[in-house]
Amino acid sequence: MIKRINKYSIAFIFITIICFGQKMSFVYEVKYRLNDEMPDKFSKSKMVLDFSDSNSIFRENIDKKSDSLKLRNGIPMTNSGFENQFYIKKNLTDNIISKIITNGQFCYALSIEEILKWKILSENKNIGVYNCQKAVVAYGGRDWIAWFTDEIPINDGPYIFRGLPGLIVSIADSKGDYNFDLVQVKKSSNLFDSRTKVINIDWNKYEQLAKDYYQNPNAEIEQKIRNAKKVIMQDANGNVIDFDLRQMNKDRQEQIRNNNNPIELNRKIDYK
Repeated sequence: MIKRINKYSIAFIFITIICFGQKMSFVYEVKYRLNDEMPDKFSKSKMVLDFSDSNSIFRENIDKKSDSLKLRNGIPMTNSGFENQFYIKKNLTDNIISKIITNGQFCYALSIEEILKWKILSENKNIGVYNCQKAVVAYGGRDWIAWFTDEIPINDGPYIFRGLPGLIVSIADSKGDYNFDLVQVKKSSNLFDSRTKVINIDWNKYEQLAKDYYQNPNAEIEQKIRNAKKVIMQDANGNVIDFDLRQMNKDRQEQIRNNNNPIELNRKIDYK
């Protein structure tokens, strides 16, 4: 059952929290600038915060569907690269936050240890039917403005953001590069997680892995070619097409450079 934000949302939320043990899903519309040198180039996506008791997973809708397929049918995940991944696991009781990076067959857990020092302001405004209060915080080399509501008594929010006395309904950085806006509330049956076999890394290891990938983004394809006697590339219609691995690498490297405006701006990698 899906409930959009309307005049019945508050009552629905309180009833659901009592009856279903705080198993909720909050859908956010996310808009982010891919390149700070291209001010009009934005990407839009729907992302979901699944919350159960004091644990949550924030992920793109496509990643949630991928997790479901993995658990049901064993279909592997298909993410590649290290930029623009938003998959976040939170244990709010123990304050353990991990960013999950999926690249090919590997999943990495990057511990987020930066402390959020919120400043709650007196300013209030209505967002939809919710009475929201303003708060500001610094994270990832960016200044953020958030609006939270204590009408939804969950101290969580999109991405790594949490710790306010109510759900974060909207949050954006001061440059306007990233915007997260709550658009939908759902009842959730469980908090399924298919990305449990992970390799723990820190930011230094993350940078090394990202640079290694950039140097040869099609390494897996290259390895398969070496192991195969003959490789034929076809388009969607079955027509044989030219296969130029060097050009594929150049194209992917250009794409990485042109999409290098990470949410953690202080961790931006200088790709050369």
